[in-house]
Amino acid sequence: MHLTLHVWRQASPDQPGRLVEYPAPDISPDMSFLEMLDVVNERLIERGEEPVAFDHDCREGICGSCGLMINGSAHGPMKLTTACQLHMRSFKDGDAIWIEPWRAKAFPVVKDLVVDRSAFDRIIQAGGYISAATGTPQDANALPIPKGDADWAMDNAACIGCGACVAACPNASASLFTAAKVTHLGALPQGQPERERRALAMVAQMDEEGFGGCTLHGECQEACPKGISIDAIMQLNRDFIRASATKVDVAEWTGAA
Repeated sequence: MHLTLHVWRQASPDQPGRLVEYPAPDISPDMSFLEMLDVVNERLIERGEEPVAFDHDCREGICGSCGLMINGSAHGPMKLTTACQLHMRSFKDGDAIWIEPWRAKAFPVVKDLVVDRSAFDRIIQAGGYISAATGTPQDANALPIPKGDADWAMDNAACIGCGACVAACPNASASLFTAAKVTHLGALPQGQPERERRALAMVAQMDEEGFGGCTLHGECQEACPKGISIDAIMQLNRDFIRASATKVDVAEWTGAA
């Protein structure tokens, strides 16, 4: 395959960026998208040019590192697929491909295609955990949980924190990410004691990070490589409203009082 890449290049956060055109000849259709970028970078290095910086880690669709806008779509044209598992056979010989970083105020560009997603870490730190002492791990069947609840929790626990939902949302909202983290814990018995405070704390942190508000466009669930439904946002809204109505003291829970 012979392709033409238009890649966003930006030396640092305080430098202006621009799209740079790179020819990509002799690309195997069996390569993953990241393997294709590896080949392009090897050729750049051979010519003495700066390689393109991009995030990657497991390359198995698990870690959520490989966040890229490909031809205007988060992770590219294939649904339920991360950029690392997107194969070049999804494109045609002679195609032009535009590659950009996530675009969101809360995800500032670090370099080229790399963005700072530490805002997600701070949302998790605000309440995405269970702090009650539970002792040693229990046997799988020791705590009976209805199958529907277990399935609902697992569906939301599939979130890999890649940020595609934010990149695809016209408001750059992190509601689907936050909802998945709140909902998968709130669906289980262990997560019940902190359920309402968790919703308040994580939503407050999400707003503090500068993410936009959710207006239920639905682009987030379309872009999510794990197929997480916006039904999770409905659950988050219910938990948040219930917690607000009962005046839960988040400051006491987080130790900010």
